[in-house]
Amino acid sequence: MSPLTVSRPRCPSYIRSMSPAPVTVRDNPALHRFELDAEGHTAVAYYRLAPGVITFTHTEVEPTLRGRGIGSALVRGALEAARGRGLKVAATCPFVSAYLGKHLEFADLLA
Repeated sequence: MSPLTVSRPRCPSYIRSMSPAPVTVRDNPALHRFELDAEGHTAVAYYRLAPGVITFTHTEVEPTLRGRGIGSALVRGALEAARGRGLKVAATCPFVSAYLGKHLEFADLLA
């Protein structure tokens, strides 16, 4: 009897194209905000700096882009930047505050 060969089906191109692209969050210190470009729009997270603490005050995502994880990616990148700079984090922005409540990996940053 000959061995049975089973081939794996190739992943359809529409699934391969669904892989998330790398996200680039950048700090714009002149405007006191972190920015993330998405589909021709810029999502922003405004902040205030004090010695050793960054306070996130407001987050904006274009209404047509909401519910797609763009705000979360923006906040994650901003928090990672804060960690990299050795800053503690405070949030008066409800979105950032809610994000921090759901993502305990950032609990060590809380001021």
